[in-house]
Amino acid sequence: MKRAVFWGVSIAVLCLLVVAAVLLGTVPLDPSRVGAALLGRGDSETLAIVRTLRMPRAALALLVGAALGVSGAALQGSLRNPLAEPYLLGVSGGAAVGAVIAVALGITATGALPLFAFAGAAVAVLTALAVSRALGGGRADPRVLLMAGVIIGAFANAAIMILLAGAPPNTVRGALWWMMGSLSGASWVQVRWLALYCALAGGVLIWRAREIDILSLGEEQAAGLGMDARRSGQQVFLIASFLAAATVAAAGLVGFVGLVVPHIVRAAGIRRHRALLAGSAVTGAALVILADIAARIAHPPLELPLGAVTALVGVPFFLVQLRRLV
Repeated sequence: MKRAVFWGVSIAVLCLLVVAAVLLGTVPLDPSRVGAALLGRGDSETLAIVRTLRMPRAALALLVGAALGVSGAALQGSLRNPLAEPYLLGVSGGAAVGAVIAVALGITATGALPLFAFAGAAVAVLTALAVSRALGGGRADPRVLLMAGVIIGAFANAAIMILLAGAPPNTVRGALWWMMGSLSGASWVQVRWLALYCALAGGVLIWRAREIDILSLGEEQAAGLGMDARRSGQQVFLIASFLAAATVAAAGLVGFVGLVVPHIVRAAGIRRHRALLAGSAVTGAALVILADIAARIAHPPLELPLGAVTALVGVPFFLVQLRRLV
């Protein structure tokens, strides 16, 4: 019963937030004008606001949240660490470095950016795993992995600053805004590419949910069931990192979504990772859409950075979980 209520409420809330994302903004719109715009009728200003600005932004927020939720749930399960998430493990920082390098090289194609972001994320992941295994006697100690991720994230931020040192002021300003997370440049092209990457990586993670269930039991138990835990864990880690890297290329650094969302879903009694991943996708989408609405309407006409809004929720949550862990 509790699970059925979760699915009904989460899907209903997500639908309501999508509608709110189209209605609310610097220029508030009433439902009749939005409905007319969706049918291609109405004045040109309303058509532009609804179909060119707000609808792709809502769709991109949905995809970013879903991807970060699925990525966080997969990382927490495969690493057996309730604090694991792309931002804290250095995955997002490495992805940001890869994306900035692509832009510096003049490679700005929307479909190519996630590949460079993934290359940067993969380097960050492999480095964090190597450090963790070196200090953990051959095993990836979750606590060491978390500390390694934080250090790698700090290094990535320094690398980005160096890469931007000689850039024009407008480029630096845009890059800094992007590093804080933003959906202001959303377009249907970005939505299509991110939807493709989410379908590929997210689909693979859901397909391999049974493996994540076994990995969450521990390396010894997984080995006893005939699984190569190290190899499977690294594969899940890389796929989850690819998913997170695609969101960084589309919307910049949006932290703590992958940390908070899986805990919300587990609170509904969902433990199996196939349902947990799907629930994290729905809840993550709702959370990012809500955060983006707040970023747009909190201090009009200015817009707050999306990553700062999610951090306001994520940092206290992280501290509570850290307290429980230690």
